[in-house]
Amino acid sequence: MIRRSRIGVAVAAAFVLAWAVPTLAYDVIEVRHGGTIEGTIRLDGAVPEPKGFNLITFPDPAYCGRISNGRGWRLLRDFVVSQQGGLKDAIVLLEGVDAGKPFELSVPLIEARDCQFAPFMTIVRNGHAVEVINMDPVMHDIQGYETSIEAGSRVLFNTPLVMNHQHHRGDIHAMHNHAPGKSLVGPLYLNKGRRTFYMQCGFHAYMESWAMAVNNPYYVLTDGNGAFIIENIPPGTYRLVVWHPQTGPGGTKMVTVQPDGKLVEHLSLLAPKGNRSAFKVVDNPRFGPDTLGYLVDIQPLVEHQH
Repeated sequence: MIRRSRIGVAVAAAFVLAWAVPTLAYDVIEVRHGGTIEGTIRLDGAVPEPKGFNLITFPDPAYCGRISNGRGWRLLRDFVVSQQGGLKDAIVLLEGVDAGKPFELSVPLIEARDCQFAPFMTIVRNGHAVEVINMDPVMHDIQGYETSIEAGSRVLFNTPLVMNHQHHRGDIHAMHNHAPGKSLVGPLYLNKGRRTFYMQCGFHAYMESWAMAVNNPYYVLTDGNGAFIIENIPPGTYRLVVWHPQTGPGGTKMVTVQPDGKLVEHLSLLAPKGNRSAFKVVDNPRFGPDTLGYLVDIQPLVEHQH
């Protein structure tokens, strides 16, 4: 067990990720007698409740309420766990592989749609880019931070994403049937020792997306059952890293891959305990849409959260 140790005409933003120090070289070679590591990642402990955000305290409550619980609250489910305890969107990677199979990682696309970022977790390559586009008829304010448990967070960028004017703003039932526009590009430099960054909308705090930078192609995100498989690994001894943005620093384990061998690893990450945030769903008749002084009809037309 391993324990603690993210448009039509709307403007998109693409950001280049790079280290403040030279990145580790990676060479493509023919892998002979490569091995495999497969297994599952579980969440050890009770699944935390989703964070709750009262929509009337943020802009665009009617539009963003297309995804809500039917009582005016948006839920942020940053833990997705199967009935068997498998943890989705944990990253499993190998450190110490300096040569191996081709590193074919395309520029990941993070989409703002119905006031949420998708995907929640993204993998990026050092020195390459991540693209963010806005599909909504409302403005978003993209704030990016590099982060680490030891040093905290540092602001990397703060960039507005203008509303998508091709979306029918006055029609709350309108769908996203429009094309993205041209992206904007700006460099990002992560400080030495930091490999993770996250984005949040400055207008809609329930919009989050996390990313981790990798140095080699031996990585994978766990599926809905917490399962993973990494293939064609050059024989050798490496550090197996497991990480999820909401479980703390993650965990590591030294593993040895034998020629044509297969390792099976069933690992877990500790679930956080206690109150993770001040945001919690509390139904209060004195703190509802009526307090705005005008009628706000918040309907979960896209997703009725439970």
